[in-house]
Amino acid sequence: MGESAFWMRFVVAILATWRVAHLLAREDGPGNIVVRVRARLGGGPLGTAMDCFQCLSFWVAAPIAFFVASVTAPVELVLTWLALSGAACLMERFGHEPVMIQPIAEKSEGDLPHGMLRTAADDARQPRAINGDALRADAPH
Repeated sequence: MGESAFWMRFVVAILATWRVAHLLAREDGPGNIVVRVRARLGGGPLGTAMDCFQCLSFWVAAPIAFFVASVTAPVELVLTWLALSGAACLMERFGHEPVMIQPIAEKSEGDLPHGMLRTAADDARQPRAINGDALRADAPH
């Protein structure tokens, strides 16, 4: 196998490892199949493994490593297995949770605003710090 073919297979194997491990650990699956399997496995060793992305990536990467590495080179096969799992874990770590935008609660009487814009009246109610001492805007200086 040429070097470019190896790297192409390796990248595809990383993506496949991440996709399958993510499906099993974090998603409901088509028709909620994965959720049902996870529920049936319960709190046993397999059920616990289904909740751990890192555990799943380790076991998912094992058969996928055969797609990339030569069977006649056992060290290459084991290192590819570990590299696939590690790369999938890095991908999972760098992924971000979706941003949730929530409306700001209305300001009630006497509350200070929690936004960036304030009125002059709001500033007058906020303590100021001068040399570490908190002062009120309406207090004598």
